[in-house]
Amino acid sequence: MTKRNEELSLEQREALLEALKERFEENMNRHKELEWPNVQAKLEANVEKLWSLYEMERTGGEPDVVGYDNNNEEYIFYDCSAESPKGRRSVCYDREALESRKKHKPENSAMDMATAMGIELLTEEQYRELQKLEDFDKKTSSWVQTPANIRKLGGALFCDRRYDTVFVYHNGAESYYGARGFRGSLKV
Repeated sequence: MTKRNEELSLEQREALLEALKERFEENMNRHKELEWPNVQAKLEANVEKLWSLYEMERTGGEPDVVGYDNNNEEYIFYDCSAESPKGRRSVCYDREALESRKKHKPENSAMDMATAMGIELLTEEQYRELQKLEDFDKKTSSWVQTPANIRKLGGALFCDRRYDTVFVYHNGAESYYGARGFRGSLKV
């Protein structure tokens, strides 16, 4: 599945920028040294990325800036919803896992959805960094990028926060649960 090349209407773009600005200002602990006018200027100069942010927002991810990559001069957005995004749950890990299911297939896979949205699944390291900002996934869990050696053997990794601790677990890549989705990242 490839990313759809879609453009937002002016109204959608303005509503998205307003939502992102409001979230940015309400959550300064996520990006203490950054300023919204600079983020907005970068977004307006990279309108193709707005569609991906729109999809993150539309599926319940509540994207927000969590850092800045000085080397590449890019703002880093992660899904910052309290729980795994509602519009991305009940999915298995990837296309191979989806196709391996003979019965009760989920509608989609995390990797296919992320690709279609133009984002990447968080890595375990990124997930742990996100959890240093706030407590996320206290009732849900999120697929994370899985090392090739684990995936080759049929497994996939997911993370959550329980008992004030971030845990990484494994499951068959073809499994899916109503409380498991995925969190994405996007650089702009």
